[in-house]
Amino acid sequence: MARMHGSKRRRMYGVTLVEQVMVVAILAILVGIASPSLASLVRRQSAQSAQMDFLEALGYARGEAVLRRARVVFCPTRDRLHCSEENRWEGGWLVGVDRDRNNQPDGAPLRVGDGHAKLLIQSSGARRRVFFLPDGSAAGSNLTLLFCSPGQARDSLGVVVSNSGRIRGSRPSKAQAAACTGG
Repeated sequence: MARMHGSKRRRMYGVTLVEQVMVVAILAILVGIASPSLASLVRRQSAQSAQMDFLEALGYARGEAVLRRARVVFCPTRDRLHCSEENRWEGGWLVGVDRDRNNQPDGAPLRVGDGHAKLLIQSSGARRRVFFLPDGSAAGSNLTLLFCSPGQARDSLGVVVSNSGRIRGSRPSKAQAAACTGG
């Protein structure tokens, strides 16, 4: 039997330029749809990370007060050595022993935390620091910290320190969140 050549065409496989452009266009549309929810997720994660950072630091400060049998201060800082006199915390924080009760750490801080640049972090009212006493209480210095993204009250979180020294995460009220975000 003789083989026939010529009349059968080989099938070429590949992707045309038009098909490639269509795939890129569809991907661009999907990315555009997903961007707002992804941005919200990033903001929420940033606030949660800062909240956990502060919860851990406050727990450390309380533990050091009990361990050292001394007054320990937790406060905002700009220079990583001294407590600042403001109620804004996004520049960073420090923990230090304050035996002389001058509202500043005695010597070098025990621990210093970096700031959270993309967040607004502020303490309630005029509170600029919290002191833990040797019994673990924070008598006279209860504090609420608010963590929020500018203009995004929905993603706000909080940390509350009670007079008894109890530290807990919280969700701020709508009024607190609006005050924090400026909206």
